[in-house]
Amino acid sequence: MRVLAQRVSAAHDPAAGPTGRLVPQRTGAWAGIAWLAMAGLTAFWSDAGDVGPTGLLAVCMAIVGVASLGAAIANLFLNRPTGLQVGPRLVALALVIGLWEVVTAKLDLLPRPFFATPQSLIEVYADDWPRLGECTLRSLMLLVTGYVLGAALGFVSGVAIGWSRAIGYWVHPVLRFIGPLPATAWLPLAFFAFPSSWSAGVFLIALATGFPVTVLTWSGVASVTPAYYDVARTLGARPTFLILKVAIPAAMPSVFVGLFMGLAGSFAVLVVAEMMGVKAGLGWYLNWAQGWAAYPNMYAALILMALMCSGLITLLFRLRGWLLSWQRGLLRW
Repeated sequence: MRVLAQRVSAAHDPAAGPTGRLVPQRTGAWAGIAWLAMAGLTAFWSDAGDVGPTGLLAVCMAIVGVASLGAAIANLFLNRPTGLQVGPRLVALALVIGLWEVVTAKLDLLPRPFFATPQSLIEVYADDWPRLGECTLRSLMLLVTGYVLGAALGFVSGVAIGWSRAIGYWVHPVLRFIGPLPATAWLPLAFFAFPSSWSAGVFLIALATGFPVTVLTWSGVASVTPAYYDVARTLGARPTFLILKVAIPAAMPSVFVGLFMGLAGSFAVLVVAEMMGVKAGLGWYLNWAQGWAAYPNMYAALILMALMCSGLITLLFRLRGWLLSWQRGLLRW
């Protein structure tokens, strides 16, 4: 009966294929075909000049295509329809990169070096990977240090302001005065007050992160339904229990909104801080590449920065899902 019910539900599922599991394999297969087609286009269409290692780019595209086809075949036999979400995006990415290749390397419609070719980015990653790796690691260390410090201080101060009227009375005017100012406005003072550019960067990132976390945590604690406190007090709960077991769990959705906002702001401050004083980092690398008009290097660093930001946002989503699993029915995931 269970197998029959699964087949009936799969038959009525508009997102499923005739057997309930062919659509993911089809999307994975189309992704593989698209990448292999772009690899053939890149390899057999002559370049408009010296644009970089075209053969290496074609090999990379072919590897992605073969991997997509292999995943589609494996999912077909393992009955794991995981390609439904990734497949269309891979097809779109292959088309975008193919269009980029055609208008830059093949037809030379965009002026170089301002518009780099995909081959030039592959060349940067192949030749300059030690420096890019070191800069990525330095930026990640600086960002994580400042972000964790700012998030921790913002969380503690937000809980204190939301719980205590006395603390809120004195801290609220300070937040209204300092909070609206962008963190980059404190750049000259930070480099003067702190002994190193790294510590100044940590301070600026913590400042950019701490304000939204403080405000959203304060709002979440202040908006907890009073009935929760009344029920806990009836059962003999003390203030410490009310803060740790009632106020903070109920405010966690607002806290994570502040964490997401702080992460976005910290990235902007990271680039500015690294451009001003540090000797390594993606912001420093961007400034160096711009100074030497090395636009492929600049685009390569921008792609790494976007991947780093996307990865941290994904980790934050996973953390939210783990900590707030008990609120899954109340939140939109």
